[in-house]
Amino acid sequence: MNAPSTSPTIAVEAVDLSKNYGSVAALRSVSFSIESGKYFVLLGPSGGGKTTLLRLIGGFIRPSGGRVLLHGHDVSDLPANLRPTSMVFQSYALFPHMSVVGNVAYGLKLRKLPKDEIASKVEGMLDLVGLAGYGMRMPHELSGGQQQRVQLARSLVLERDILLLDEPLASLDAKLRKDMCLELKHIQEKVGITFIHVTHNQEEAMAIADRIAIIANGRLVEEGSARDVYERPVKRFTAEFVGENNLIDGRVVADAGGRLKVDTGFAAIAVDKRGSAAAVGETVSISVRSERIHLLDPGAAAKDDIQVIPADYVEAVYLGLTTSHLVRLANGSEIIVRRLSNTESDAKFVSGQTVSISWRTENAQLHID
Repeated sequence: MNAPSTSPTIAVEAVDLSKNYGSVAALRSVSFSIESGKYFVLLGPSGGGKTTLLRLIGGFIRPSGGRVLLHGHDVSDLPANLRPTSMVFQSYALFPHMSVVGNVAYGLKLRKLPKDEIASKVEGMLDLVGLAGYGMRMPHELSGGQQQRVQLARSLVLERDILLLDEPLASLDAKLRKDMCLELKHIQEKVGITFIHVTHNQEEAMAIADRIAIIANGRLVEEGSARDVYERPVKRFTAEFVGENNLIDGRVVADAGGRLKVDTGFAAIAVDKRGSAAAVGETVSISVRSERIHLLDPGAAAKDDIQVIPADYVEAVYLGLTTSHLVRLANGSEIIVRRLSNTESDAKFVSGQTVSISWRTENAQLHID
């Protein structure tokens, strides 16, 4: 007897997906797939094509080219109501004249389900999203976070297996957004369906995503786990967009197998190749996260596993838990060193002082784009 297949099932697949509005290309030949039951985040700057991509998956607009497959079936020409998806919008979009129960039950009533079945489903869904006991309240009696929970319940109660969320937390304040991030992840884990969530907020994406796709200028820049995208970005754009990376440009002058030597014009830096195709003579960028860089007294020596560059100290910006230290390199570029705030050690550096910055060689990332 053959062993059962352990291959993941694919809930969503985009194949060379494009969308044009006249001469404007909103989306350019995007391809990716999403495993069933995953929390997938489309992250990128405003106007990059994230919402266009989400609406193409949901059937609210039709592609100019390419295909959308849901569970292996081509749905490119199907309208939204015939797809196994439901949508949570940025605006709460609740019916103001209906109670919470009325809003959540609306889609079930359109299906003409028995009243007792509707009541049971609505009650269970309100309990899931933390609104048990709020059924008879009107939308204007709810906070922003509670209204968003109602919209989430209204979508989930339809029992579609792909939920699309378009900037669902954008209207919430920072504290509530953070709380709702955790709630969304917990709810997704409980219901076990596929969530596709659009946001431009990096912390939001990191908190909830099983996988992240970076979308910018209508293109898929790169895709990976939250940890990979944050700590090991492949593309320079990702390194610049996600978190706080410092970038140093230079030219490859030597290749020692698994490690390259890069001449920046003011220092020689070693960086691990990690499969990069960068060759001697090629222009590259090196990114190092601000929290991975250390401030040292001048004259510290470099080692095989430690890179050291001289710099001039500029200023410190106190941010509470951490302090950002700004230093200037010999070519005039500025580097941010972020570390836990410490009054005594922070006070030892003054503007104009010569210092050194360092990082472990393994903590730098090479980019050739």
